[in-house]
Amino acid sequence: MVVDEVREVSSGPQTSLLALAPLRHKMPSRYLFHFAQAHDDFRLPELASVAELHGISYSLPQEPENRDPKRPYMAIDLEREDHARTLARRCVLIKAVYEFYGQGSTYKELHEANRKSKLLWTRYVEDTSFRFLVTAYQHKIPQSRQRDVIESFSYMGFLGKIEMKNPEITLTVFEEYEDRHGMTRVKYEGDGNFRQLFFGRLLEEGSARPLIGKFDVKKRSYYGNTSMEAEVSLLMANQTLASPGKFIYDPFMGTGSMAYPAAYLGALVFGSDIDGRQMRGKQKTPGVIRAATQYGVASRIIDLATFDITHNPWRCGELFDAIVTDPPYGVRAGAKRLGRKKELSEEKKALTLQHSLEARADDQPYIPPTKPYELSHLATDLVLFARYLLKPNGRLVFFLPTVTDEYEEIDIHAMLCEGMEVIANSLQDFGSWGRRLVTIRKTTREQYAPPTFPPRLPQDLDEDVHVPAHKDFREKYFQGFKPKAEESKELS
Repeated sequence: MVVDEVREVSSGPQTSLLALAPLRHKMPSRYLFHFAQAHDDFRLPELASVAELHGISYSLPQEPENRDPKRPYMAIDLEREDHARTLARRCVLIKAVYEFYGQGSTYKELHEANRKSKLLWTRYVEDTSFRFLVTAYQHKIPQSRQRDVIESFSYMGFLGKIEMKNPEITLTVFEEYEDRHGMTRVKYEGDGNFRQLFFGRLLEEGSARPLIGKFDVKKRSYYGNTSMEAEVSLLMANQTLASPGKFIYDPFMGTGSMAYPAAYLGALVFGSDIDGRQMRGKQKTPGVIRAATQYGVASRIIDLATFDITHNPWRCGELFDAIVTDPPYGVRAGAKRLGRKKELSEEKKALTLQHSLEARADDQPYIPPTKPYELSHLATDLVLFARYLLKPNGRLVFFLPTVTDEYEEIDIHAMLCEGMEVIANSLQDFGSWGRRLVTIRKTTREQYAPPTFPPRLPQDLDEDVHVPAHKDFREKYFQGFKPKAEESKELS
């Protein structure tokens, strides 16, 4: 779409019009995005991340109701058609993208908008095979009314062949109804009482969504009871901006759920865990490598190492483009760090040292003792750890469980350190609790010394420091997230 613009310039006390020298500017075109009905709080952060990765600029609708991420359709302005296709091919939550012809709250408004977009669709009128679909969100439209809707667009005058299987173009009308999920209703109830109408030509179906089936945990050759579901791990990979040439690290590797999508998208991956058995499994070839081989990305798993991040071997920072992880928070597997719940006496320390010096060759390998790692401490340490290891503008992407009734925005910001900022915070809601996919970017170019993580006890907490809702999450989970007032009443 091109527009001629006339500029006003100042010439002394008078103003003249340069009417003879119009400027030609490429104006953004509008595209209709059809989102999958899952993880609505993740849609815009994923869109923003993929757009940043590919250098795509875009504009969301100005009206708040039209940019609501919970709605399945959104008209977005982009500079080029191939940008719309790129987003559809990479974003997991995009079902399809359409060239936008119009929208309205009634069919009269929709037809008026469509007539104004005539320059976009008249090129297909003469000899283009096509099919015309009428569909709805949260509703089934009777076939008789579908035919009526299609006939109402007869003014477009398409002369090409109607082809339902392999048409050159597909035109679609979308009727958006209010979300009635979980409600019982008779067939076709409320037909025609739609919230909004949209119309456009199909450009690209989302090709990233089939990856959900490809990375399905149930089809994986190696997985555990804490393996992340495929759709979420793909969303996490997009938040890291995973692509060829990127180096990504998972410090709580487990069975590798975050590694496979990141590697599939072209990144090199390094993983570590305090318990190497999670990564290795019981066979000679490590389980993570076997699963990576299944996806054809084993060569992109650089290495696996066993260590505690609070006693890590990294001696130089700014190594990684992104850190992506799902820290253990105690529901199925509690977080651990090296140390003892109760320190040994000097006598027992001496006996332990003597035993290790006298150990025979056939002895079992020494397994150092571990103690619980409180979630709020872990989260704060993880941000500090990431600031040291990330390159400037690198991203930390991780899940943080929260108690729904207690959560406050400051819970996330309180864990930040200088040089780190939150750029996305998406909730996966489970009712009384949820988990937040937090994306933090390193904004500083200052180089830091390797961080230290001294042991901390609950009584060390400063009374003036904000206590986040995710503190003692494991205990709250198994207590059923009882309100504090109720807990106090039970204790009394």
